[in-house]
Amino acid sequence: MLDRPLVVSGELSWLGGDRLQRRVDHPQQETSTIADGEVTQQRAGKSPRHFSLKRAPQLQVLLDSFVALLSGDAARLQQAFEIRQGGAAAGAWTLTLVPRDARVAKTVASIRIDGYAKASRCMHMQEADGDLAVDLLGPLAAQMPAEPTREALQALCQSAP
Repeated sequence: MLDRPLVVSGELSWLGGDRLQRRVDHPQQETSTIADGEVTQQRAGKSPRHFSLKRAPQLQVLLDSFVALLSGDAARLQQAFEIRQGGAAAGAWTLTLVPRDARVAKTVASIRIDGYAKASRCMHMQEADGDLAVDLLGPLAAQMPAEPTREALQALCQSAP
């Protein structure tokens, strides 16, 4: 539907346990929180919207991957995903997570995290319909190309810091 990438800026925070919060500052202000099996979205000037996490399998995948990665819960990660590890250059690494649940895989094909040394640099969520969401993490987020393309983001994500 879009003829160019949609660039969104904000912050994704792990709140501990099975809770994540995504704050969007641009292009519009919005806060989404996943907690207790429910998603709450709050947009500036509107009433909060609540819905079950079961209605959004891609958010469940995001939650499972972030919580397992950030808490160091390898068993949870292996339960939810097939895990592939790789690395091209000295210090660079890639972790690819493929959902084991067939229902989830109909929405999310894979999640790939690119990193260098001990730091995660990018997260790519490849949707089953071909759409791709790329999140630049940490200091890399300030380096968003003026004209982001898949190729430009790929080069940035796999570059050495």
